[in-house]
Amino acid sequence: MNASFPSPRPPLHLLIAAPRGFCAGVDRAIEIVERALDRYGPPVYVRHEIVHNKFVVDSLKGKGAIFVEELDDVPDGMPVIFSAHGVPKSVPAEASARGLDWLDATCPLVSKVHRQAERQMEAGRHILFIGHAGHPEVIGTFGQVPEGSMTLIETVEDVARLSLPADTELSYLTQTTLSVDDTAAVIAAITAQFPQVVAPKAEDICYATSNRQAAVKEIAPKSDLVIVIGAPNSSNSLRLVEVAERCGTVAHMIQRATDIDPAWLDGVSKLGITAGASAPEALVDEVLSRLRELREVTIEEVVTARERMVFKLPRQLAD
Repeated sequence: MNASFPSPRPPLHLLIAAPRGFCAGVDRAIEIVERALDRYGPPVYVRHEIVHNKFVVDSLKGKGAIFVEELDDVPDGMPVIFSAHGVPKSVPAEASARGLDWLDATCPLVSKVHRQAERQMEAGRHILFIGHAGHPEVIGTFGQVPEGSMTLIETVEDVARLSLPADTELSYLTQTTLSVDDTAAVIAAITAQFPQVVAPKAEDICYATSNRQAAVKEIAPKSDLVIVIGAPNSSNSLRLVEVAERCGTVAHMIQRATDIDPAWLDGVSKLGITAGASAPEALVDEVLSRLRELREVTIEEVVTARERMVFKLPRQLAD
């Protein structure tokens, strides 16, 4: 009688991008909520998702954070935190008018863009803002300057459609979580059409966004498939999927390991893995555990940059 043995699991080589996952701005925002809970005690209110990741938001809910859409949803006398994406000036002004104790978790690199917008407006320049309509960071940046001071540009075609007086003083700024390549194309179109446009002193796309896209460009051409751990409302995570696809590699975004369809792995011997800037390393570990159940896994970390950025906490929590 022949013994029956389970067939061996096929090998799967993982190319794991580094850097990946949390950036300094996300680390800071989460620490602000956790320290506020320690200082004030639960509940602490947070206007909008602190970062775009359901796992992180649910974890903070479990510790006593309450997430709301608008300040009207925050009871009088309760502390409130503004998300990492930034808010219009009207929001902290309203919070102060109500006597609320508020903390600003806006990423310092987003705040830098806000200050640039103010300076360009004060210099009399109209601002062309490159970004995605409806994204919280775009809404927050537009809310730093008077209405009409800024025009949203999403594509090269938007630049061609611009109709501005020839003598208009112009500058441009960008959302921090855009595609590096797409943004370069839009900037090239702006500078070709408006040679007098004033550029920001330093690139607005943040270091973490640029680094994660560069890492995907390194692993995607060597992979049969790329998995991006992130959220569908996370701009930087969506860009990582696009970057992989532009390298000619099929890419899927997942939020949790349970989203992995085993059929995706048919014919795949090399799998690239990365995580958006608001996805914690715990989710990467969860995905690795799931893949080990499905295949005989070997792991190679592909390092394209080292990140040592740390941002200070708001002075109310610095102690």
